[in-house]
Amino acid sequence: MAGIAAALMLGVAACEQPADESASGDSTAVLQRDLDAITALGVSGAQARAVDEAGRSSVAVSGVAQVGTEKPVPDDGYFRIASATKPIVATVVLQLVGEGKLSLEDSVDKHLPAVVTGGNKITVRHLLQNTSGLLDDYPGFDSEQQYLEHRFDAYSREELIERTMAVAPAFAPGEGWAYSNTNFLLAESIIEKVTGNNWQAEADRRIFQALDMRNSVWPKGKTTLPDPHARAYSVFAGTTAFVDTTEILDGTENLISTTADMNTFYRALLGGTLLRPAELDEMKKTVEVSEEIEMLWPGGQYGLGLVKRPLPCGGEYWGHGGGDAGFITSDGVTADGKRSVVVSQTSALQEKMLDQEVRASELVGHALCGA
Repeated sequence: MAGIAAALMLGVAACEQPADESASGDSTAVLQRDLDAITALGVSGAQARAVDEAGRSSVAVSGVAQVGTEKPVPDDGYFRIASATKPIVATVVLQLVGEGKLSLEDSVDKHLPAVVTGGNKITVRHLLQNTSGLLDDYPGFDSEQQYLEHRFDAYSREELIERTMAVAPAFAPGEGWAYSNTNFLLAESIIEKVTGNNWQAEADRRIFQALDMRNSVWPKGKTTLPDPHARAYSVFAGTTAFVDTTEILDGTENLISTTADMNTFYRALLGGTLLRPAELDEMKKTVEVSEEIEMLWPGGQYGLGLVKRPLPCGGEYWGHGGGDAGFITSDGVTADGKRSVVVSQTSALQEKMLDQEVRASELVGHALCGA
């Protein structure tokens, strides 16, 4: 592991220059224009950071950090990255594969016996590729009343997995594709079974410490975020009210991070400093997504915890967005790891979610194409 850690640190030096080296004014102007187009939808606030081939950053903010004030959105603010945690889970699993500690073809039963119905036919690859057939029974907030009543409800990973077992699978393993958070909860449990350690501690050691991602933290039972951060809001269907949904108890302990740290992660991952070529190639083997998700990710295909999408200027990019109680993350990195961008929106407009996704995708495409 010492050799791997040394290589990771060299990779950071190669892929990330000091953040205060600004990119060209044109790049920043385009980023600002595209970010303003997002807040023009009614989103309360947003921040974006793009990094070019030389490691120079363009940063933009738009809107306000708190509704009803003129407080600016912090350009280095913390946010819940939600499902953008999935590539981190997949990276740890693939590192363990590279170390010979597990195989992508291992069954779930091999590591978690009697936990999953049909676990003898579901493989680790199926989990990371969302082809297991397992569906979620995942608590969420569809109204202000639900949020106020259930925002501090606590669910362990084991409880969430058990809830899923009461839901009939969508298809036999490997016979389709369905987005499922439960797949990655199971992958986290497998990491812990194989390593004998908390999966978050493994991510800390293998990724965050190795890449000096000092602003990537776990909630650890706290219901809010470190400062600075913008407030998060949900505008529920059928309403126009901004409901402050910043404070929740996230039983799944999804990561809190910054645009700078997430750019560092994606550039290191696609740049080849977190995984050996064989494991990175496995991560990039994709399948078609469902028609419903393809509407959000036009041309998108799903690898192992990573989404491939076409660039408007040709070629492809990789990433994995997420959304959690008002925070929406969009991101992308070129296939060579040389250009990246991360966007955090602080409003979820339930009746305009597709519009938010479209405009965020346009921002990502322009940033990665150098438009």
